[in-house]
Amino acid sequence: MKQIKKGLCCAAAVLAAAVCGATQAQNYPNKPVRFVVTYPAGGSSDAMARIIGLKLTEYWGQQVLVDSRPGAAGAVGMEYAAKQAPDGYTFLLGNFGPVTANPLMTRVKYNVAKDFVAVSQITRAANILVVPVTLPVKNVKGLVALAKSRPGEMTYATSGPGSMSHLAGEMFKRLAKVDITTVPYQGGVFSIAAVQGGHIMMMFSDAQPVMSNIRAGKLRALAVTSEKRTPFTPELPTLEEEGIKGFAASNWWGILFPTGVQKATVDKVAADLARALKDKDVIEKLGNLGVEAASSTPEQFGAFLVSENQRWGKLIKEAGISGIQ
Repeated sequence: MKQIKKGLCCAAAVLAAAVCGATQAQNYPNKPVRFVVTYPAGGSSDAMARIIGLKLTEYWGQQVLVDSRPGAAGAVGMEYAAKQAPDGYTFLLGNFGPVTANPLMTRVKYNVAKDFVAVSQITRAANILVVPVTLPVKNVKGLVALAKSRPGEMTYATSGPGSMSHLAGEMFKRLAKVDITTVPYQGGVFSIAAVQGGHIMMMFSDAQPVMSNIRAGKLRALAVTSEKRTPFTPELPTLEEEGIKGFAASNWWGILFPTGVQKATVDKVAADLARALKDKDVIEKLGNLGVEAASSTPEQFGAFLVSENQRWGKLIKEAGISGIQ
């Protein structure tokens, strides 16, 4: 009898906790919410946070305040967000660099799997493979053929060790089976200029900073790094279409809570984000930044983070990459 009573008490406690969590989620938020961004104000991450934050403010009737915490390639903001109270009133805009790549290459004072809970992916952005207009190739197959005819001579620019431009280049080397040399630069502006000037033979670049040069005929675009063609450059094939099987290397951004936030609150925020990311105005504004809206459930985003960690961890280990941009 005692065991039965004990079991009933435990069940009642679990039910009470679930009811309490659901009630809190229904009333959430009842005060302003902080939206931590790991990069400086004025950048693309900051712009995304403000677009999403304004829409959530509209839904909730409570301000979503963007809180920029830049430094150490995103580590400062990650560490700060991880230490916040798990009450649902601080969430983080994480992205590929500080969430996936950097912890695989250097020691950081946060553990994504332990310190955060996934809420939803919000955006993704393909890189574009560009070459100088003076390079005698018109497509990826031509580029691969040229690289194989000149092993060790061709170069590709990156915006720093461990950047997406670097990792995409390493993936290209392995999947295309070519011997090309990495040339790191201190930022995308310098690396793009080097390719445009013909000093470097190729680069995987974010779309936004190279689109004007591509349209002006100053750079030649060969393909996108995403699994599917993008709505911004529908004329460009994917590398998979061009014969580089298994190639997929896109930047992404998503929302994370500090571990401990109630599941009902996580689910509510994920549902509101899904609603926001279907809004035509939000889609258009994100498109102006060169990124696609991409919502997911907490479970889907959590599984995505695990898969990203595994596949990039394998490449980073094989390539012996260390350090952060």
